[in-house]
Amino acid sequence: MNDNPVFTRIQQEIDDNPVVLFMKGSPMFPQCGFSAAVVQTLTHMGVKFKGIDVLTDPGLREGIKQFSNWPTIPQLYVKGEFIGGCDIVREMYASGELQKVMQDKDVALAR
Repeated sequence: MNDNPVFTRIQQEIDDNPVVLFMKGSPMFPQCGFSAAVVQTLTHMGVKFKGIDVLTDPGLREGIKQFSNWPTIPQLYVKGEFIGGCDIVREMYASGELQKVMQDKDVALAR
């Protein structure tokens, strides 16, 4: 792995939480429309997730882009796997693929 402390912190969050959303703002108060759209999708599905606000930490904001090799935020991780950003999450939800990922990875959904 990497000795970068930001990468270590990111990996710890991904390891400790089944579903993690690195986002701008918080789930209760998203600070961009893309983050809000992913929060809305996960909430609609009944997925319990941890939102991590990258706006409070510039190192984390840049670090998550390098960690995933993905240039945009939000970024969704499910059981350690990088799923994607807003457009991918929305497309996967619309096709039913996101629900299948949650089911296959045994993520509990609130009903």
